[in-house]
Amino acid sequence: MKYIKTYIAIFSVLLFSSCNDFLEVDQTGKSTIPVFFSDMDGVRAALPGAYSSVYKYYGEEFVLYPDVAADMLDLNAVGDNSMIAQYNYDSNPDQEITAVGGIWTDAYEALVNVNNILYYYPSLVEAYPKSEDELRIIKAEALFLRALIHFDLVRVYAQPYNYTTDASHIGIPVLLKTPGSDDDVPRSTVKETYTQILKDLKESETLFADNLSGESTYYASKNAVYGLLARTYLYMENWAEAVQYSSLAIASTPLSEGQEYLDMFLKVPTKDESLFKLNGKLKNPEIIKFYNLQSPSGYASDKLMGLLNENPDDIRFQLLELNTLNNLSGTLKYVKKDMPTAEKYYNIIVLRTSEMYLIRAEANNNLNIIDVAIDDIKTLLARNYQKDVGDISISENTKAEVARLIDKERAKELAFEGHRLYDLTRTKQDMIRNDNTTSSVKEVLYPSHKFILPIPQKEMDVNTAMIQNEGY
Repeated sequence: MKYIKTYIAIFSVLLFSSCNDFLEVDQTGKSTIPVFFSDMDGVRAALPGAYSSVYKYYGEEFVLYPDVAADMLDLNAVGDNSMIAQYNYDSNPDQEITAVGGIWTDAYEALVNVNNILYYYPSLVEAYPKSEDELRIIKAEALFLRALIHFDLVRVYAQPYNYTTDASHIGIPVLLKTPGSDDDVPRSTVKETYTQILKDLKESETLFADNLSGESTYYASKNAVYGLLARTYLYMENWAEAVQYSSLAIASTPLSEGQEYLDMFLKVPTKDESLFKLNGKLKNPEIIKFYNLQSPSGYASDKLMGLLNENPDDIRFQLLELNTLNNLSGTLKYVKKDMPTAEKYYNIIVLRTSEMYLIRAEANNNLNIIDVAIDDIKTLLARNYQKDVGDISISENTKAEVARLIDKERAKELAFEGHRLYDLTRTKQDMIRNDNTTSSVKEVLYPSHKFILPIPQKEMDVNTAMIQNEGY
C-alpha cells in the first residue's frame, strides 16, 4: 500500500502538529520513530495521539456516510454539501478529499499510528520491566483501536459479512505493521478481516484481565471490548456469541434514564451509558457543521419522523430541534447548545448500552428465543416512553414481526450515529426513501455494488496489488 505507507511517520497526528509533504516525512520518520518509542514518555504520548487520530475520521465523513446513504436522513441540496455524492449514490474513485478518499486516508493513518505502538511494545517491556502492567494496558487499548479501525474500514469498502455464504468476498488490506516503501499490500477477504478483528479483541480482552474500565470511557476498556465483540458477532450472524458479549456489556454499564439519557448527548456528564466514546474537548469536527441547527446539511427525514410519531411521549423527540424557518428537524446528538467556546466539548459516542440491548434482542430473536428478545425491547421502550416496563405492551410475537420491530427501534435509537446503511445491508434490505426525498435516488435494491464506496483512485494508481470494487 504505497499510498497508505506514506503515512508511516505522521507524528503530525501523534504530536498534534502538521505537515504538507508526507513523502518527505517518510525519510525523517525512519530515524525519529525508534527514538520516539525508546522510552515510556514516548509511548505515553503516542496513545492519546492514536485516540485523536481515530476521532479525526469519526468527526468527519465516517459517521455521516451511513446515514446520508440510507433512508432516515434527508440532505439540504442547496449550497455546497460535501456528502451530496454519497446521498445520490454517485461516488467515484476520484473523490479524494471527500468521503471516498477521506475515510480511507484518515482511517489508515490512524491504523499506522496504532501499529507503531504495538510494534515497539516488546522492546519497551524489555527495557522497562517495572512498567510491564502499564504497558500491558497500553497494548490492550491499542489492540482494541486496531480492531475498531479494521471493522470500520471493512464496513465502508466491502460488502457485508453475509454477502457470500462463507464471507470469501473481497475485503480490505489488513495492516498489522507498517509496509516498506516497495511493498504492495493486497486486500484480504472479508472473513480474513473479521478473523483478525476477533483475534485483536480477544487478546485485548485477555490483557485487560480484571480491569473492566479505565480512567473513563474515553479510553478503551474490557467493557468496550465486550461492546465491540457483540457488534462484530452481530454482523457475522454468530448469534450465541452476540448474546454472550452484549450481556456482559449490559451487566457492566446500566442504561441511562430520563434526563441522564438526554445529557449523554446534550452535555458532558461524568458517567453515562457509553461503553466507549471519543474525547471531543476543544475539537471542531466537520460533523458539527453538518448538523448545525441554523441550516443543517442533514436532517430527519419524514420516514424517521413517522416512526418517532408513533408515540408522542418518546424522549428521543427531545434530541431533535425543529427550525421553524425551514421546518427541518435537526439532531442535537452532536450540537451542544449554549456551551461557552472555552468549554467546547464535542464527544462522539462509539458504543453504548442501548445498542447492546438491541443487539441481544436481535440475536435472541434469531435463536428463536423470542420472548427474551421482546423483554429487551420492552426495557428500551420503557426508558424511551418514560414508563414502567410492566406498562409496555408489544403485540408482535412472531420471529418476522419481532425482526421488523427491532429494525424500527434501531432506526430510531441509533439515528444520526452512523449505523443505518449497515443495518440495511447486513439484513439484506432494499434502501427505500420516502417519496419527497431531496435525493435523485429514491431506492437502491439489495444487492448492489453501490452500497459500498470505491477504493480511492490514488491508491489504485500506486498500489499494483490493489483491486477496485466491482462497478467502479
